[in-house]
Amino acid sequence: MDFIDLKSQYRRLREPMNARIQAVLEHGQYVLGAETVELERRLADYVGAKHCIGASSGTDTLLIALMALGIGRGDEVITSPFTFIATGEMIALAGATPVFVDIDARTYNIDPALIERAITPRTKAIMPVSLYGQCADFDAINAIAKKHRLPVIEDGAQSFGAAYKGRKSCALSEIGSTSFFPSKPLGCYGDGGALFTDDDQLAKLFREIRVHGQDRRYHHPRLGVNGRLDTLQAAVLLAKLDVFDEEVAARERIGARYTQLIDDAFAQAPASLRPTTPHVAPDRTSVYAQYTIEVANRAQVEERMKARGIPTAVHYPVPLHLQPVFADLKQGPGSFPVSEAAAARVISLPMHPYLDEAQQVQVVAALKDAVLS
Repeated sequence: MDFIDLKSQYRRLREPMNARIQAVLEHGQYVLGAETVELERRLADYVGAKHCIGASSGTDTLLIALMALGIGRGDEVITSPFTFIATGEMIALAGATPVFVDIDARTYNIDPALIERAITPRTKAIMPVSLYGQCADFDAINAIAKKHRLPVIEDGAQSFGAAYKGRKSCALSEIGSTSFFPSKPLGCYGDGGALFTDDDQLAKLFREIRVHGQDRRYHHPRLGVNGRLDTLQAAVLLAKLDVFDEEVAARERIGARYTQLIDDAFAQAPASLRPTTPHVAPDRTSVYAQYTIEVANRAQVEERMKARGIPTAVHYPVPLHLQPVFADLKQGPGSFPVSEAAAARVISLPMHPYLDEAQQVQVVAALKDAVLS
C-alpha cells in the first residue's frame, strides 16, 4: 500500500497530462511560458484572489512574501512551532526572529487567544499555518492583526482547496502562500508554489522578487531570488486542476470514512487507548493533506503497522522551538506544552483521493491490532 498514491492519479490523467507536457516541449518556453500565465489566472479565480504569482516552491513563497513586506533583521514574526521547518526557517532566513505561539489542541493550528500577548514593538507580521488541510481561525487572527496594524501571511502549504466560512484558503488574509510539492492536495511533479493577494503593489513586488528583483530586463531596484515556477510544472498543475474539485470531495469522504471506521473499531476500547481523530471545526472544511490521529503508544503502533505492510508517517515529531537550529531562542521543553504533547503522539495514516474503502478497512484493522494487542 502506498502512503500517497500518485501513480493512480497519473493513470487517470495520462492523456491530458501528456498532452500538456508535450505542448511545452513543442513551444520550448520552459520558464514563465504561457502555461504559467494560464495557471496563475485559473488559480486566482479558484481561490477568489485578485492576483496569483507562481513560484519555485512553497518555501520560496514565504521568503518572497517576507521580503516584499520589508521584514528583516531586528523584526519579529509570530507563527506556530508545530509545523514543518520551512515556516520558521524562512522567517530566520529573512533575518527576522520567529516568535512561536502554541496551538489549539483540537485543530493543531495556532491558538488566536495566545497571539496578542506575543506581540511586541518589533512584531512585523503574523504567519499562521493551516495544518493538515484545515485553515486556522482567520477571523480571530485578522481582528488581532488589524488592531495592531500587522499583515497576515497564511502558510497554506497543506490547505489549498479547503474553506473557512465559505472562503478559500489562501484568500483569507493579505497574503496567501501554498506549496505544490508532489504530495500536496494539488501537487506538481517537482517543486512549485504560489502566492495570492488582492493588493496590486504586493503582487508587483512578488513578481519582481521572484525574478532577481528586476522590474524590467537587467534593471534591479531591489534584491530578489530565482523563484520562478517552471512551465512544465505549470502544465502538470493545469492537468490536475481539471479534476481537483473531484479529488477534494474524495478527500473529504475518505477522511470522514476513516473517522467513522476508527470510532467503530475502538468503541469498546478503554478511553485511554482510543485514537484521537481529526477535529474539523464546523465553520471549516479540510482537504486532509494528512489524515493524522493521536495514539498513546506511537512507536509500537508504527512498528506493528509496518509489519503488516501499512505505511505511516509522523508530521511532526519535533516542534520548531526544540530544533537545534533555534536553540539560541532558549525555549526548551515545556515552553509550548500543547505542541510538544501533539508532537509526541501524532501519526498519519495513508491518505490520497484514490484510497478505496477496502484499503481503509485494512488500515484501521491494522491500527486496532497495533494499539490494542
